[in-house]
Amino acid sequence: MTESARSPLEGPGANPPRALRDLAYDAIKARIITCVLKPGEYINEAAVCAMTGFGRTPVHQAIDRLCVEGLVDVIPRKGAIVKPMSFDEIMQIVEARSANEALGVRLAAQRAQSDEIVRLRETLVQAETALAEGATENLMRLDRDFHGLIARASRNGVLADILSKLHDRSLRVWFVSLNSPGRNRLVHEEHVAICDAIARHDPDAAEAAMRSHIESFQNHLRQNA
Repeated sequence: MTESARSPLEGPGANPPRALRDLAYDAIKARIITCVLKPGEYINEAAVCAMTGFGRTPVHQAIDRLCVEGLVDVIPRKGAIVKPMSFDEIMQIVEARSANEALGVRLAAQRAQSDEIVRLRETLVQAETALAEGATENLMRLDRDFHGLIARASRNGVLADILSKLHDRSLRVWFVSLNSPGRNRLVHEEHVAICDAIARHDPDAAEAAMRSHIESFQNHLRQNA
Protein backbone atom coordinates (compact mmCIF):
# COMPACT_ATOMS: atom_id res chain seq x y z
CA MET A 1 0.00 0.00 0.00
CA THR A 2 1.42 3.36 -1.00
CA GLU A 3 1.43 6.32 1.35
CA SER A 4 -1.03 8.09 -0.93
CA ALA A 5 -3.42 5.17 -0.56
CA ARG A 6 -3.51 5.38 3.23
CA SER A 7 -6.86 6.59 4.52
CA PRO A 8 -6.68 9.99 6.23
CA LEU A 9 -9.04 8.52 8.83
CA GLU A 10 -6.89 5.45 9.43
CA GLY A 11 -5.35 5.19 12.88
CA PRO A 12 -1.66 4.60 13.55
CA GLY A 13 -0.05 1.22 14.10
CA ALA A 14 0.41 -1.97 12.15
CA ASN A 15 -2.64 -3.86 10.90
CA PRO A 16 -3.06 -7.44 9.70
CA PRO A 17 -2.89 -7.85 5.90
CA ARG A 18 -6.18 -6.95 4.22
CA ALA A 19 -7.58 -7.46 0.74
CA LEU A 20 -6.81 -4.68 -1.74
CA ARG A 21 -10.53 -4.14 -2.31
CA ASP A 22 -10.96 -3.39 1.40
CA LEU A 23 -8.01 -1.00 1.47
CA ALA A 24 -9.33 0.74 -1.65
CA TYR A 25 -12.75 0.97 -0.03
CA ASP A 26 -11.29 2.66 3.07
CA ALA A 27 -9.27 5.10 0.98
CA ILE A 28 -12.17 6.11 -1.28
CA LYS A 29 -14.68 6.31 1.58
CA ALA A 30 -12.32 8.60 3.51
CA ARG A 31 -12.10 10.93 0.51
CA ILE A 32 -15.91 10.98 0.20
CA ILE A 33 -16.37 11.70 3.91
CA THR A 34 -13.81 14.53 3.88
CA CYS A 35 -15.27 15.88 0.61
CA VAL A 36 -12.10 15.45 -1.43
CA LEU A 37 -14.65 13.71 -3.66
CA LYS A 38 -17.57 16.14 -3.40
CA PRO A 39 -21.32 15.38 -3.32
CA GLY A 40 -22.62 15.13 -6.90
CA GLU A 41 -19.13 14.68 -8.37
CA TYR A 42 -18.68 12.01 -11.02
CA ILE A 43 -16.20 9.31 -10.05
CA ASN A 44 -13.60 8.70 -12.74
CA GLU A 45 -12.13 5.30 -11.90
CA ALA A 46 -8.83 6.05 -13.62
CA ALA A 47 -8.47 9.28 -11.64
CA VAL A 48 -9.34 7.48 -8.40
CA CYS A 49 -6.72 4.82 -9.19
CA ALA A 50 -4.12 7.54 -9.62
CA MET A 51 -5.29 9.33 -6.45
CA THR A 52 -5.21 6.26 -4.21
CA GLY A 53 -2.51 4.10 -5.81
CA PHE A 54 -4.81 1.08 -6.31
CA GLY A 55 -5.59 -0.77 -9.53
CA ARG A 56 -8.87 -0.73 -11.44
CA THR A 57 -10.26 -4.00 -10.05
CA PRO A 58 -10.08 -3.13 -6.32
CA VAL A 59 -11.27 0.42 -7.06
CA HIS A 60 -14.26 -0.89 -9.03
CA GLN A 61 -15.10 -3.36 -6.26
CA ALA A 62 -14.82 -0.60 -3.66
CA ILE A 63 -17.17 1.68 -5.60
CA ASP A 64 -19.71 -1.14 -5.86
CA ARG A 65 -19.59 -1.56 -2.08
CA LEU A 66 -19.93 2.19 -1.48
CA CYS A 67 -22.97 2.13 -3.75
CA VAL A 68 -24.59 -0.58 -1.60
CA GLU A 69 -23.84 1.49 1.52
CA GLY A 70 -25.47 4.64 0.13
CA LEU A 71 -22.39 6.83 -0.36
CA VAL A 72 -22.28 6.43 -4.15
CA ASP A 73 -25.04 6.40 -6.79
CA VAL A 74 -24.80 4.75 -10.19
CA ILE A 75 -26.45 6.74 -12.97
CA PRO A 76 -27.41 4.54 -15.98
CA ARG A 77 -25.20 5.22 -19.02
CA LYS A 78 -23.32 7.94 -17.13
CA GLY A 79 -21.41 6.20 -14.35
CA ALA A 80 -20.98 6.60 -10.62
CA ILE A 81 -21.31 9.83 -8.64
CA VAL A 82 -20.79 10.71 -5.00
CA LYS A 83 -24.30 10.67 -3.61
CA PRO A 84 -25.63 14.15 -2.79
CA MET A 85 -27.34 14.57 0.59
CA SER A 86 -30.68 16.33 0.97
CA PHE A 87 -31.70 17.92 4.25
CA ASP A 88 -34.55 15.39 4.57
CA GLU A 89 -32.12 12.49 4.20
CA ILE A 90 -29.79 14.01 6.79
CA MET A 91 -32.67 14.28 9.26
CA GLN A 92 -33.62 10.67 8.57
CA ILE A 93 -30.06 9.57 9.33
CA VAL A 94 -30.13 11.54 12.59
CA GLU A 95 -33.46 9.96 13.59
CA ALA A 96 -32.08 6.49 12.90
CA ARG A 97 -28.91 7.26 14.85
CA SER A 98 -30.91 8.54 17.82
CA ALA A 99 -32.88 5.31 18.19
CA ASN A 100 -30.00 2.93 17.52
CA GLU A 101 -27.30 4.77 19.47
CA ALA A 102 -29.61 5.05 22.48
CA LEU A 103 -29.94 1.26 22.52
CA GLY A 104 -26.24 0.76 21.84
CA VAL A 105 -25.09 2.97 24.68
CA ARG A 106 -27.53 1.36 27.13
CA LEU A 107 -26.08 -2.05 26.28
CA ALA A 108 -22.54 -0.68 26.50
CA ALA A 109 -23.22 0.75 29.97
CA GLN A 110 -24.37 -2.70 31.04
CA ARG A 111 -21.71 -4.75 29.26
CA ALA A 112 -18.56 -2.66 28.81
CA GLN A 113 -15.42 -4.20 30.27
CA SER A 114 -12.74 -2.23 32.09
CA ASP A 115 -10.31 -2.28 29.14
CA GLU A 116 -13.02 -0.87 26.84
CA ILE A 117 -13.67 1.98 29.26
CA VAL A 118 -9.92 2.66 29.34
CA ARG A 119 -9.89 2.86 25.50
CA LEU A 120 -12.83 5.27 25.56
CA ARG A 121 -10.94 7.50 27.99
CA GLU A 122 -7.79 7.28 25.86
CA THR A 123 -9.79 8.40 22.82
CA LEU A 124 -11.01 11.44 24.77
CA VAL A 125 -7.44 12.32 25.79
CA GLN A 126 -6.38 12.15 22.13
CA ALA A 127 -9.35 14.33 21.21
CA GLU A 128 -8.20 16.99 23.68
CA THR A 129 -4.87 17.12 21.88
CA ALA A 130 -6.54 17.25 18.47
CA LEU A 131 -8.79 20.09 19.66
CA ALA A 132 -5.77 22.09 20.81
CA GLU A 133 -4.03 21.49 17.48
CA GLY A 134 -7.12 22.13 15.32
CA ALA A 135 -6.55 18.75 13.67
CA THR A 136 -9.83 18.35 11.79
CA GLU A 137 -9.31 14.94 10.20
CA ASN A 138 -7.92 13.51 13.42
CA LEU A 139 -10.96 14.80 15.34
CA MET A 140 -13.25 13.15 12.82
CA ARG A 141 -11.38 9.85 13.10
CA LEU A 142 -11.55 10.02 16.90
CA ASP A 143 -15.27 10.79 16.75
CA ARG A 144 -15.76 7.68 14.65
CA ASP A 145 -13.52 5.65 16.97
CA PHE A 146 -15.41 6.81 20.07
CA HIS A 147 -18.79 5.78 18.71
CA GLY A 148 -17.33 2.57 17.30
CA LEU A 149 -15.94 1.59 20.70
CA ILE A 150 -19.36 2.08 22.27
CA ALA A 151 -21.01 0.02 19.55
CA ARG A 152 -18.57 -2.84 20.06
CA ALA A 153 -18.98 -2.66 23.83
CA SER A 154 -22.71 -3.28 23.32
CA ARG A 155 -21.82 -6.90 22.42
CA ASN A 156 -24.38 -6.78 19.62
CA GLY A 157 -22.70 -7.25 16.25
CA VAL A 158 -25.82 -6.52 14.21
CA LEU A 159 -26.38 -3.22 16.00
CA ALA A 160 -22.68 -2.31 15.71
CA ASP A 161 -22.83 -2.83 11.93
CA ILE A 162 -25.93 -0.63 11.61
CA LEU A 163 -24.32 2.12 13.71
CA SER A 164 -21.09 2.01 11.70
CA LYS A 165 -22.95 2.65 8.45
CA LEU A 166 -25.10 5.42 9.94
CA HIS A 167 -22.08 7.15 11.44
CA ASP A 168 -20.12 7.01 8.18
CA ARG A 169 -23.04 8.65 6.36
CA SER A 170 -23.35 11.42 8.94
CA LEU A 171 -19.60 12.16 9.04
CA ARG A 172 -19.84 14.00 5.71
CA VAL A 173 -22.26 16.43 7.34
CA TRP A 174 -19.89 16.81 10.30
CA PHE A 175 -17.02 17.70 7.99
CA VAL A 176 -18.93 20.26 5.91
CA SER A 177 -21.31 21.88 8.40
CA LEU A 178 -20.25 21.18 11.96
CA ASN A 179 -16.51 21.71 11.97
CA SER A 180 -15.85 24.78 14.12
CA PRO A 181 -13.80 25.20 17.33
CA GLY A 182 -16.84 25.97 19.50
CA ARG A 183 -18.89 23.13 18.09
CA ASN A 184 -16.02 20.65 18.38
CA ARG A 185 -15.49 21.58 22.04
CA LEU A 186 -19.19 21.02 22.79
CA VAL A 187 -19.12 17.63 21.09
CA HIS A 188 -16.10 16.68 23.17
CA GLU A 189 -17.87 17.62 26.39
CA GLU A 190 -20.89 15.55 25.32
CA HIS A 191 -18.58 12.59 24.69
CA VAL A 192 -17.10 12.99 28.17
CA ALA A 193 -20.60 12.84 29.70
CA ILE A 194 -21.40 9.68 27.73
CA CYS A 195 -18.13 8.04 28.74
CA ASP A 196 -18.62 8.92 32.42
CA ALA A 197 -22.07 7.28 32.42
CA ILE A 198 -20.71 4.13 30.77
CA ALA A 199 -17.86 4.00 33.30
CA ARG A 200 -20.46 4.15 36.11
CA HIS A 201 -22.42 1.35 34.38
CA ASP A 202 -25.49 3.61 34.46
CA PRO A 203 -27.61 2.79 31.38
CA ASP A 204 -30.24 5.47 32.07
CA ALA A 205 -27.64 8.24 32.36
CA ALA A 206 -25.76 6.88 29.32
CA GLU A 207 -28.90 6.89 27.20
CA ALA A 208 -29.84 10.40 28.35
CA ALA A 209 -26.34 11.68 27.53
CA MET A 210 -26.40 10.03 24.09
CA ARG A 211 -29.86 11.38 23.25
CA SER A 212 -28.72 14.85 24.31
CA HIS A 213 -25.65 14.47 22.06
CA ILE A 214 -27.72 13.46 19.01
CA GLU A 215 -30.33 16.15 19.72
CA SER A 216 -27.57 18.76 19.87
CA PHE A 217 -26.29 17.52 16.49
CA GLN A 218 -29.81 17.71 15.06
CA ASN A 219 -30.49 21.22 16.40
CA HIS A 220 -27.19 22.52 15.04
CA LEU A 221 -28.06 21.15 11.61
CA ARG A 222 -31.45 22.88 11.66
CA GLN A 223 -29.91 26.19 12.73
CA ASN A 224 -27.36 26.03 9.91
CA ALA A 225 -29.58 24.59 7.16
